[in-house]
Amino acid sequence: MSKADSKGMWGGRFSEATDDFVAAFTASEHYDRRLYRQDIRGSQVHARMLARCGVLSEADATAIIDGLAAIAAEIEAGEFPWDPALEDVHMNIEARLTARIGEAGKRLHTGRSRNDQIATDVRLWLREAIDEATHLLRHFQAGLVNLAEREADTVMPGFTHLQVAQPVSFGHHMLAWYEMLVRDEARLADARVRVNQSPLGSAALAGTTFAIDREQTCAELGFEAPTRNSLDAVSDRDFAIEFVSAAALTMTHLSRMAEELVLWASPLTGFIELPDRFCTGSSIMPQKKNPDVAELVRGKSARVHGALNTLLTLMKGQPLAYNRDNQEDKEPLFDAADALHDSLRAFGDMVPALSVNRERTRQAARAGFATATDLADYLVRKGVPFRDAHAIVGEAVAYGVQHGEDLSELSLETLQGFSEHIASDVYAVLTVDGSMAARDHLGGTAPAQVHQQVAAARARLAGD
Repeated sequence: MSKADSKGMWGGRFSEATDDFVAAFTASEHYDRRLYRQDIRGSQVHARMLARCGVLSEADATAIIDGLAAIAAEIEAGEFPWDPALEDVHMNIEARLTARIGEAGKRLHTGRSRNDQIATDVRLWLREAIDEATHLLRHFQAGLVNLAEREADTVMPGFTHLQVAQPVSFGHHMLAWYEMLVRDEARLADARVRVNQSPLGSAALAGTTFAIDREQTCAELGFEAPTRNSLDAVSDRDFAIEFVSAAALTMTHLSRMAEELVLWASPLTGFIELPDRFCTGSSIMPQKKNPDVAELVRGKSARVHGALNTLLTLMKGQPLAYNRDNQEDKEPLFDAADALHDSLRAFGDMVPALSVNRERTRQAARAGFATATDLADYLVRKGVPFRDAHAIVGEAVAYGVQHGEDLSELSLETLQGFSEHIASDVYAVLTVDGSMAARDHLGGTAPAQVHQQVAAARARLAGD
């Protein structure tokens, strides 16, 4: 056994073996092994390029490519002998390759470094993660659009400060959630542009002395373009931070939705019923139906926010080029992507399947003087200045609070006591349906507008 073999694949310079604790402390194969498909694909493309450039023989390249395919099959079958002593996914695969095909395996690393190798692997993995998140986002969007159409005519209270404000369509509320997800999708698409750059060929930090073809590997791996600076390419983690930032904002949106779902599912509110298959019970209270999925999504948003802070802090003090600190980027990145995917999948299946208690939402919309603004608008159309109208309606509301009556329940005589401009036609604007239908303009809550926005959303989902 050579000195290098006794101290790892990089051990030629060292006079003693790595301390066992240090070996365990620096190992990452237990989590970066999930990059094996990307690592193998990148290595196959790298070997093919080296052969075309005359750096490797065709025989060696063929042996490497076939050997890597066999290793992929071993990993997928659960038969691969992962070894923490080999540090990471790269060294584990390369050592296994050499064991399978001999000297040719030792030539694979020609013209590259683990620095550009891991940067390539993570970009390939993250590109797939973004595509999967986008698919899940669009599935959720489609579900919200269907729910919005189904509940376009359902009246519910709209809130500000968690106080009843004005009647709105339940479908309109679902389309508000949809709009959040459209922006989330756009942010992921924008981030993907910067993810999709190939660092392969940057080597350790300065490039390589071999005549390689970076354009070829870039094209074969489906990247948009090669990175332009080798120092930046191996040390850049902006793309990961940008993805986690987008994920954190998406999770913020999901957390806001979760909060509303939890409130609406409470018997005290009773607006919705969540499907049983997405809820759990209590070990002691048999009547309980807990909205655990919504609560866990709300909780997982904190993990993604934490991952973003971790990555920002990780990078803020690093000089160029690669530093071992960057080994710590993958766990928060993986965790953020997993949380995002799982949360989108859960909500994409659960939310469209909820049922709405339309009578309960209507009752709630009639509470809290939700048509007060409609009465003020009515007075304005009668020629009353808005500020005066605001004061008049405020007095009417105070009277209603004192006597336990909604504005729509006050007699015409009582209403005319607040303003001589009020006539019998006032009751048309004091109903929750009339209030909702009156806001019939782009972005308004009228059911007619909800149906128009549903059609526009469906066209977007079908056309993109």
